[in-house]
Amino acid sequence: MELSLTEAQASFRDDVVTFLSESLPEDIKETQKSGGHLTKDQHQRWHKILGDKGWSTPLWPKEHGGTGWSPVEYAIWDEECYRMGAPRVLPFSVSMLGPVLINFGNDEQRERFLPGIRSGEDWWAQGFSEPGAGSDLASLKTMAVRDGDHYIVNGQKTWTTLGQHGDWIFCLVRTDASAAKPQTGISFILIDMRSPGVEVRPIITLDGSHEVNEVWFTDVKVPAENLVGQENMGWTYAKFLLQNERIGIAGIGQSKEQLVSLKRLAAAEKKNGKPLVEDGSFRSKLSEVEIELRALDLTNKRMLVETERGMDPGPVSSMLKIRGSEVAQRLYELKMEASGLYALPFQPEAGDPGWNDELAGTLAQARSAPHYLNTRKISIFGGSNEIQRGIISKMMLGF
Repeated sequence: MELSLTEAQASFRDDVVTFLSESLPEDIKETQKSGGHLTKDQHQRWHKILGDKGWSTPLWPKEHGGTGWSPVEYAIWDEECYRMGAPRVLPFSVSMLGPVLINFGNDEQRERFLPGIRSGEDWWAQGFSEPGAGSDLASLKTMAVRDGDHYIVNGQKTWTTLGQHGDWIFCLVRTDASAAKPQTGISFILIDMRSPGVEVRPIITLDGSHEVNEVWFTDVKVPAENLVGQENMGWTYAKFLLQNERIGIAGIGQSKEQLVSLKRLAAAEKKNGKPLVEDGSFRSKLSEVEIELRALDLTNKRMLVETERGMDPGPVSSMLKIRGSEVAQRLYELKMEASGLYALPFQPEAGDPGWNDELAGTLAQARSAPHYLNTRKISIFGGSNEIQRGIISKMMLGF
């Protein structure tokens, strides 16, 4: 199978590089490259720039404002964004909700919500996980009871990423508590987060950041027209959504950039007076993760080529999710090892014990500990790796 770029694909890559070079704001690039957290303003400014270019919803059908890019072209775009310091568009609206509305929503919902997603004007959060209902999502307890032309929603969601910025949240809610199977009593509904009874409570994570939240619903009135598709069919729509989410979780472009950063770090840091990269033990670990990443990249390219030919990727998305999350975690483990005391989740200053002026620029930006802690989650969300292995077994072995 030919995995090298065609002439047209190489030309597309050149166009992407030119656009990013000319359009990516410097403050956003610096924040992204240094491993910092983007503000809401930075996210939305970049989304608007992409929207004006027509590139904010690359995998949508053209009739709904998509680019018409092939899967290979999207992979090129994704990789160049990471390489040049451009943030990915937040997936909750573009990669998750948008395709659900396009495939299962009605015309009024598409007309109402898709423009705000394309422009980035509307900030969407995802309301799936609950205490006691994470990987076992079908056991969720948030209830939506029909009352005339509204639903009354009560319950709690947790680990709601960037929900503190949210205008809207798409939720899985239980609409039939007596269903024979718990999956058949779940619906997919859109909730205005400015509604009375919605409360967002911050969760401060181990790295000291406010990235995730609890969201509480107390007698929240939601118009029945905000139900997506059919009542009690939400599990079907959620499975469709998660299939898209898992492919992105492989994070190959991000891992490639982290490998480059790790090599710079290992070349700058010293062990016994020599660059760490020359230490046999560390070099062996570095080579191993680079080989794993190369194999992951080739598997992803093979899947993209097969998808373009109309073939079903089958269990490959689950395989990519598992190996992609493991490679990303391993890269940050090695960055922790290479950074030494600079891996601490504070920014070192001149005069601190062990300060080295030669390493200051590289290590001060490593932020290895916060990112190491943050990447522990990626083998859990989007369907834990253990569950993905079960999916692979069922699809490939029949049990």
